[in-house]
Formats: sequence, structure tokens, C-alpha cells
Amino acid sequence: MSPLIEINDPALSGANTILIDARAGQDAHQRYLAGHLKNAAFVDLDKDLASKVTDASQGGRHPLPDIHDFATLLGKLGITPQSHVVVYDDKGGAFGGARFWWMLNAIGHTVQVLNGGLNAAVKAGIELSTEEYTPTPVSPYPVSTEFEGTVDIEETGNAAHDESRVVIDVRETPRYLGQTEPIDLIAGHIPGALNLPYIYNLDADGKYLPAETLRQLYNDAIDQVDHSQVIVHCGSGVTACHTLLGMAYAGIIGPKLYVGSWSEWSRRDLPVGTTHR
Repeated sequence: MSPLIEINDPALSGANTILIDARAGQDAHQRYLAGHLKNAAFVDLDKDLASKVTDASQGGRHPLPDIHDFATLLGKLGITPQSHVVVYDDKGGAFGGARFWWMLNAIGHTVQVLNGGLNAAVKAGIELSTEEYTPTPVSPYPVSTEFEGTVDIEETGNAAHDESRVVIDVRETPRYLGQTEPIDLIAGHIPGALNLPYIYNLDADGKYLPAETLRQLYNDAIDQVDHSQVIVHCGSGVTACHTLLGMAYAGIIGPKLYVGSWSEWSRRDLPVGTTHR
């Protein structure tokens, strides 16, 4: 099954399909109430898909929640191992949509992201709902002990200087080069990491480029490195998931997520790079 689904796919209205609207920002719920897909349950990136930040130097700005808390959330959303889950956000999947996709994949559940997000529905002329949707809850989702496919700060730092591995920073190039930093305390990047902004994944309509185009883009960056030796990060482990989704769409399976990302690294008094690798 493709990790992406188009707005005109009949599976979107299937009897076993659960729609999730996963937005980010302080006004995320208000935007949801202003217009969302009918029968889509709301999930908040900051409140539901990340744990509360007490110290960003230990896990970054969006650390993963406790896996059992996530299992409880899935149960409240009515998601079981048999559910067909489709998730979207209002930013082309770059925030809550891709993060939710990655988290479900990391516990072994196949999930799809609406290509183009809410904007694709608007362009297709689909009538949006302004009513809060409350799903029928079920028991907490059966989970393992940890999310699969993550690496920590030490492994990431070592990998950035290992010729058999690749570390990819998906933030905007001016942030990577240390020219500006609108969110974190220090500008720059992890020395040895290469820059491949997540925005390169998208076309002018905010939809993913064709799989073949993405495969060439990623392979040019990864070169001959085994896919399992690739690490992707961003500012706080969110937009990195957008690139990991694009990689999966392109058939590149195995890259890992450094969740703490630059928000953790930059608070540890560690080396900072400001030039292209």
C-alpha cells in the first residue's frame, strides 16, 4: 500500500477508514472547527503527538510521548490494528500529518497520508464540516515497548562523520547555514550533516513529486549508502517525518529519525557547522 492517498480515492470513505486531522499551532483546534473533512477526528501535534517539554536539551522541542499514552490516544480515536487510517493536516502533511504517519508506522501500523492535505480537498470542491467529530473509543492499541526507527544524539553525531552513513537535515538552507534561526537558540547545523530541505519534496500545488523524481533526489544525496544507515532530522523531529514519508513513497525504506534534532543538539554546547558539507 502506498503511504499516500489521493483525494478522489474511494477508500477515503470506506467503512473501515478512520480519518485523522492532525494540525499544529496554538490555534490548531480553531482551524479544525473552521473546516475539516467530514468525520475526521482532531489530533493536536503539540498536545497529542509529543510529550510536554521540560528541557529541550533532553529530547528537543517535540519529544515523543510515552508509547502507552499514544496507545491510549489511538484507542480514543477508535483505531485498532485492523483500521485503515488516513491522516492529513492543513500544511501539506509537513507537520502533524507526517508525524502521525511516522508514529503509527513506528508501532507497525500501516497508514496513509492525504496527498496535498486539506488544500487538496478544498481544490476538489469537497464540502468541509465545522462540527466536532467524536469517534467511538476502543481499548488502547496493543503496542511494543518503544517506537521503532529512532536514533539518539550520540549516534547521530558519530554518523555525521562516518563515510558509511548519511545524516540529512531537512530544514531551510538559511537555517542550515547559520544565516538565520527563528526558533532555536543557535543557528547552524550538525557538522557533517547535508542539507536537503523538505520543501523539495513538493510541487507547486503542495503535493508530493512523483515517486521516481523523489527517488532520484534522495539517491543523489544518499549515494551508495545503505538505506538503514541514513538518519533524517530537522528542528524538532516533525518536518523530518515529511521527508521520511517521501522516502517511503519513493521506495526507500529503512532511514531513521533523530527526534531531538537541532533543537536538542543546539542546546548541548556541541560543535556547530555553518557551511555546506
